[in-house]
Amino acid sequence: MEGIPIMLLGDIGLGSLLWTVLSVFFMLMYLMMLFSVISDLFRNKDMSGAGKAVWVLFLLILPLLSMLVYLIANGEGMAKRSMAQQAAMEADMRSYIRQTAASTPADDIAQAKSLLDAGVISQDEFEVLKAKALGG
Repeated sequence: MEGIPIMLLGDIGLGSLLWTVLSVFFMLMYLMMLFSVISDLFRNKDMSGAGKAVWVLFLLILPLLSMLVYLIANGEGMAKRSMAQQAAMEADMRSYIRQTAASTPADDIAQAKSLLDAGVISQDEFEVLKAKALGG
């Protein structure tokens, strides 16, 4: 084991540790910004497919510069699209909650009765579903 240098935690200096933490922080910030710009590109309905392809190409060739230019040029629209998407997701969630919470025992029994009438479930299964709907 003479040729393999072994570094212990005590051998790492404070400056090296801080530099590593700072590097990881800026790398994560860069990736978050890049994913945000790319997701906004595909969310933007005003831009043509060719325009999106050009932006993606620039993001691959000159990533930091093109990302900053995109943020400066489309920052306001980016915020509006993000807020619109969030509002749409919230409306969908509220609609889903209203739809699932609006189920009453009478609705559940009526649905089970329609399944019984269609021959999908047996009379015993209907009774079990009816008891469950009534809280029993």
